[in-house]
Amino acid sequence: MHNIGAFARRVGLTPSALRFYDDCGLLRPAHVDPVTGYRYYEPTQEDRAVLVRKLRAAGLCLADVAAVLDGPCDVAREVLRGHERRLREDSQAARAALREVVSSYLPAGRTEVTVDGAELAGAVRQVAPSAARDPGPAPLRCVLFEITDTEVRLVATDRYRLAVRELACGWVEGPPAKVLLPVPALLEVATWAARESEVRLTVAEGNLELSAPGSCYPLPAGTGEFPAYRDMIAALAPPKQRVLVDRRALRDALGTAEAPTVLRRGDGDGGGELVVGTTALPAVCPEGLRIAFDPMVLGPAVEASVGPDVLLEIDAADRPVLVRSADQGSFSTLLMPVADPQR
Repeated sequence: MHNIGAFARRVGLTPSALRFYDDCGLLRPAHVDPVTGYRYYEPTQEDRAVLVRKLRAAGLCLADVAAVLDGPCDVAREVLRGHERRLREDSQAARAALREVVSSYLPAGRTEVTVDGAELAGAVRQVAPSAARDPGPAPLRCVLFEITDTEVRLVATDRYRLAVRELACGWVEGPPAKVLLPVPALLEVATWAARESEVRLTVAEGNLELSAPGSCYPLPAGTGEFPAYRDMIAALAPPKQRVLVDRRALRDALGTAEAPTVLRRGDGDGGGELVVGTTALPAVCPEGLRIAFDPMVLGPAVEASVGPDVLLEIDAADRPVLVRSADQGSFSTLLMPVADPQR
C-alpha cells in the first residue's frame, strides 16, 4: 500500500484533495491507521483516483462525479452528455458577451477576423471560376465576402453556376459584414495570402483590407447589388437522389470523358458503382440514376471541391444539381445538367 503522499503523487492529486474526497465518501482509503489516523491506498485504487481528477478538471460537481463512478453506464453517459452540453452553452454565452465587449472598442461599422492564409487563397481560387466574365453585370464579376459570427463565406455566381465556400475563422470582432470584391484583384492578393500562416480581414467603410505582419493589401469594393443567393439555395427542392463518390476519381473520369457526359448507376452487384461516360467508379449510387453534364462545367466544380469525397444532390435531370464537399470548411457548387443525348 501507499501512504497518502506517495499515492497523491502517483495519481496527480494533492493530499488535501484526497482527504476531502475521503470525507465526501468519493474515494475512501483502503486502510486508516487507528492510532495515527494515517491513510493508506491500494494500487488498485489508482484508476478511480485518476478518473476523479479528470472529471473534476472537466468541471463536474461531486454529485455528478459519484454518478459517473458508481452509477449504471447509461446514467454515467447521460451525466457526461449533459455536462458537455452545459459547457458548450456556457462557452457560447461567454464568447458572445466577450465579443460584444471587444467589439465596443472598435470604431463603429468596423469588423475584423483572422483566417488561415492558405485556406483563404484556396477558397478564392475555388469560387472565382463561377463569377461572370466581361461584359457581365458588375456584381457578377465579383466575389461576395460575408463575415458572420462564426465563419467567413465566399460566394460567386454567373447565374448559371453558384459557388459557396465557407471558412472556419478565429475570433470575429465587430458586427456581421459583407463586401463585393472584383475577381482580378482578389486573385492577385490570393497569391500573397497563400504564403501567410494567418491573414487578418478588416471591413471598414464598405472596403476590405487584408493584412499580415509586415504587409497590407487594401481592396476597394465592387459596385452593385449581388443576387440573393440564399433565396436561390432555399428554392431548391429536396434532393430525390444522392451520389457519394471519390473526388479525385470523378475528376479524372470527367477529364477523359466526351461531352455531354452521362452519369448513371452501374450494373455491378449491389449497384455500388457510378458509371461516368465509360468509366466505372466505386460509389454510393441510387437506383435509376441517369443524368448528363458538360464535363467542362462539372469537372472544374469537382476539381475545386475540398476533402476526399463529393456529394451530388439531384432533384431531376433538368433541375440544378448541388455539388457539396467538406473538410475544415465546406464548399458547394450549384450547376445545371444538360440534355441526355440518348433521351
